[in-house]
Amino acid sequence: MKKIIIFIALAYVNTMMMLAQGQDSTGTEYLNSAGIMLNNDGKLNIGGYGEVHYNQPLKNYQKDLGTLDVHRIVMFLGYNFSKKTQFVSEIEFEYAKEVWIEQAFLQHRINNFINFRAGLLLVPMGIINEYHEPTTFNGVERPVIDNKLSLSTWREVGFGLSGNILPATLKYQVYAFGGLNGYDTKAIFNGSAGLREGRQKGSKAYVSSPAVTGKIEFYGIKNLNIGLSGYLSKSQSRLFGKLQDDDTNQKLKADSSVVGIAMVGADARFRLKGVEMRGQVYYTSLSNTEQYNTFTRTGTANNDLGKSMMGYYLEAGYNVLYLINSIKQELVPFVRYEFYNTHHSVDKITAVNLNYKNRLITTGLTFRLNSMAVIKSDIQFIKSAVSEEYSKTFNAGIGVMF
Repeated sequence: MKKIIIFIALAYVNTMMMLAQGQDSTGTEYLNSAGIMLNNDGKLNIGGYGEVHYNQPLKNYQKDLGTLDVHRIVMFLGYNFSKKTQFVSEIEFEYAKEVWIEQAFLQHRINNFINFRAGLLLVPMGIINEYHEPTTFNGVERPVIDNKLSLSTWREVGFGLSGNILPATLKYQVYAFGGLNGYDTKAIFNGSAGLREGRQKGSKAYVSSPAVTGKIEFYGIKNLNIGLSGYLSKSQSRLFGKLQDDDTNQKLKADSSVVGIAMVGADARFRLKGVEMRGQVYYTSLSNTEQYNTFTRTGTANNDLGKSMMGYYLEAGYNVLYLINSIKQELVPFVRYEFYNTHHSVDKITAVNLNYKNRLITTGLTFRLNSMAVIKSDIQFIKSAVSEEYSKTFNAGIGVMF
């Protein structure tokens, strides 16, 4: 794991150094809805986004039911107490019935380069977890690896620093959070869902050990943004509650319910004229999985959490209306290739499950009426390592951001 992290970091730094030789001061810094609100001057700020989806499985020789879903409607409310002290909240309604708080944080600007943040914050891993407004990405659904590996939308209660180092055109974030819930009377992690069910989302979250996460984004080259992110923690366990210092047996039991987590991600976004390209890669190393899988066994079967997980995607698109100056809308055919494996490696008591090794191809059209309203359609092909053919789904939807 250390070699992989070092390799990715060195490759990232080397790329920045090569690109910096031809650096253009008009870099590409991306802002999500919260970032836009923090740049507003008004006292009370309102924003939001939403998306409605249609998903239709396509099966040979079989008719299946489609799904119509008001996937999410989100409202942002923010207040500027002063030019330095601000508050941002994000309230999400999912599936037309569930209500979640996705962000609720206080920011205080210490100086031009340092902001202090505290509250319910997005974990800065990859692209989608921070930039998930439906007008900002191609495809009706978010990339699958952002569900399987980076746990979007991943948010926890914490605090830390963020800002821009303007001479280096570098954006940074570093936070301490409450970690993922790994054991709550039963195993939370497994091979199929990975770590996803461990998100505590700021809802009566408990903490037995903190998590540290951070991200840097280099945007000093025109049309290009490169990011490197990391997350380091031990999973949380209820067994550490009211644990006596001299109770050795209970300590050993509690230690067996914990998994060490080291996650690293790299991403890049590029736009030039009508061309759009993006990609990202994740690698997660997990320690103590043999003890965890044995301790959390069900009946005679051990749990099957992998020892490492990895995934990546590459995407390319082109705005075919770019050369027509009289048309302001954008029509972007795109294709995205994804791969992920939650059993990239396993401990000696766990058998590799090839159902957890998947390839996906998503191809479709994005029609941007403007920068704040979009109509999308695509077909997604999914195939595991043991499948003989791809399963197919047609997706269509609308998205807005304001």
